[in-house]
Amino acid sequence: MEVFVSIIEVITNNLFNQVAVLIGLIAIVGLALQRKPFEEVVAGGIRATIGVMVLNLGVEIFAGGLTSFQAIVSSAMGLEPPTAESTLAEFNTGAGSVIPLIIAGGFIVHLALVRVFPAARYVYLTGHLMYWMSVVIAASLVEMFGDVNRWILAGAGSLIAGSYWVLQPIAIGPLMRRVMGDDQVGLAHTDSTIALAAGYGARALRLGDPVAHNSENLKLPRMLSFFKDINVSTAFVTGSILLIAILFAATDVVEEQMAGATLLPWVWALLQGLRFAAGIAILLFGVRMFLAEIVPAFQGLSNRVLPGSKPALDLPVTFTKAPTAVMIGFLTSVAVFLVLMAVFAGLGWFVLVPPMIMLFFGGGAGGVFGNAAAGWRGAVFGGVINGVVLAFGQWIGWGLWSGTAPELATLADADWFVVGWALLGLGALLAPLGVWGAMIISVSVLLVTILTLALLSSRQKRAERQMAREEGGADETKNETSNRPEPATRGSRLAEELVPAGPAAPSSMRTEAAASSMALRPPVLQVLAVCGAGMGTSLMLSTTAKKALDRLGVEANVTYTDLGSARSQTPDVVIAQQTYLEEIASIAPVAVQIDHFVNVEHIKERLSVGLQEKGWL
Repeated sequence: MEVFVSIIEVITNNLFNQVAVLIGLIAIVGLALQRKPFEEVVAGGIRATIGVMVLNLGVEIFAGGLTSFQAIVSSAMGLEPPTAESTLAEFNTGAGSVIPLIIAGGFIVHLALVRVFPAARYVYLTGHLMYWMSVVIAASLVEMFGDVNRWILAGAGSLIAGSYWVLQPIAIGPLMRRVMGDDQVGLAHTDSTIALAAGYGARALRLGDPVAHNSENLKLPRMLSFFKDINVSTAFVTGSILLIAILFAATDVVEEQMAGATLLPWVWALLQGLRFAAGIAILLFGVRMFLAEIVPAFQGLSNRVLPGSKPALDLPVTFTKAPTAVMIGFLTSVAVFLVLMAVFAGLGWFVLVPPMIMLFFGGGAGGVFGNAAAGWRGAVFGGVINGVVLAFGQWIGWGLWSGTAPELATLADADWFVVGWALLGLGALLAPLGVWGAMIISVSVLLVTILTLALLSSRQKRAERQMAREEGGADETKNETSNRPEPATRGSRLAEELVPAGPAAPSSMRTEAAASSMALRPPVLQVLAVCGAGMGTSLMLSTTAKKALDRLGVEANVTYTDLGSARSQTPDVVIAQQTYLEEIASIAPVAVQIDHFVNVEHIKERLSVGLQEKGWL
């Protein structure tokens, strides 16, 4: 038995706990299942792995900057972090040592459910959050049932974790499709509660119209246009907060965080703000790099091993859809939390510690999903929710986990509170049953998950049958009308509207002019898709644009990047949302505004008009 445990721990520690290796292997398997050439399989796996490694480097830089930020801001508020009976490190060396087994067992349960039920179509691939949710589950069960047998704790935790990893992406699925514009990827993140509350709450309260009040259409003063660039705006905001905090923080705290640096404190503060932004930039670059490999590679797994399944990925995949909303949610979240810090301290309730990572990602989630439901007002609403949840959650959660891992309250995402507190509540009811209470909870969670998936799968099959019948009727109607004269296409009408009609030139002159313009067109067009952070939107847009150009018969090399990087490039054609074209339209001879990123016909029409105006089509 000990040998078996050792094997499981080796596999878990070197695979499931190493998200870079996991993502690389998934890319390799997916590409191999598609029978890609050997060199493409190897290169794709390595690029995906490097992308995750780059992402992790960004997180380290990002988190390192936040450590100093938290210490100085807390000092400026005159606060001291709270204490508890135990620490996360102590828990991990004791009962928490079972966590790798929970991760491994939970992932097996997760994959089995995805394989059996059509409704369970998302595979949870955010490895570091798989670890943290396993910690939350283990700590909550230990708090309620004490020194639980290692294998019982591992089994109960696996059933609960696997069920959560299946249900969470499904629950956020409708809102995720609204944010992303399609269902190519799902969301695997423990801030889904904030996203759900922001999206559905903003809609229920009718805070605004998602189109009329879209945060990305906000007309900022020209002097504030840099807020559209997430790297610049992040450095500006965090640097400003840190500069103000240094004025009020204790001198010894500032000196300790500066670690002997000979710089002036205000210069050091500015550099810390830049470090924060650099970490975010590297993080987003890493996500962009591994997404470019994992999304196409996952098609092999989806088609052969887990039919119809799609990858559920980390929260930053949504940030490019509405970078302005991310900043609105983040800033609102920070402001609300800082106000509550002062309120809690003044009333003597609890000494809050600002968890800047959670304020950023949770605030970003609230901003993006709130914006999708109600525009910028929804983004503000989402930020407020995150600030309130993190403040009160930290206050309540610290006491609930004080005997195991109190840091789960200080460094928590909203889902940690929801899952952990639900387990603590159920455990309190079943505590007299001892270890059997833990098993009853875990089996009940699994049964509820199976019942939910069965109902959703049945509903999905009915919808598919209905769609098939409607398509059959549409085909019959199409056959009846196939001999009718074909009306002018929307594309031709759009071209007529956008390209002004002038006096007709002799046919010979038009032919010569067209030939001259075509001769100036590069043999292979360099087309650049641009979005705020250079992943999600621009990645999808580049794929759809390639299809559109193929239909137009135009040979092109289509790439994608972020707004900041685009400024230094010189493509032949740049395609993006209007808000980004306002900043970088001058980098290319042809700039094309795109509104629908996965609609091939829409992009084909817009590209056709732009290329015709230039005389390249």
